Amino acid sequence: MKTLKITILAVAFGMMSFTSKPAIGDPVVKTVTSSPVAWKADAVEVGSIPQGTPKSIEFSFKNTGKSDIIITNVKPACGCTAADYTKTPIKPGETAYVKAIYNAAAKGAFSKTVTVTTNADATPKVLTFKGTVI
Repeated sequence: MKTLKITILAVAFGMMSFTSKPAIGDPVVKTVTSSPVAWKADAVEVGSIPQGTPKSIEFSFKNTGKSDIIITNVKPACGCTAADYTKTPIKPGETAYVKAIYNAAAKGAFSKTVTVTTNADATPKVLTFKGTVI
């Protein structure tokens, strides 16, 4: 009988939740860190462009932080796009650029991306441009 009581008590304790749940109305504090890289735009609509004529799309950003920013990597998503970017450290308050050059070889609608990695953000920034080759 004593074993049965201990077993039932153990099962009852096992079914209880010992995690702490916040009471309704308790404030939840989240820390949000903003990036010191302030992009002017991260998506550009280039409209209609003629076939066979490369199109240059420039994305710019401002260093709003307190230390230098270095662009460590710029990677276009496909071979139809080349990239150029500011190679020197970007000091606080300065503006820099990432340029995508799309070759516009194939007719039709397109949507392309360029991924930018900096020393300021753990997550790379994906820049997008789209339009139609006529």
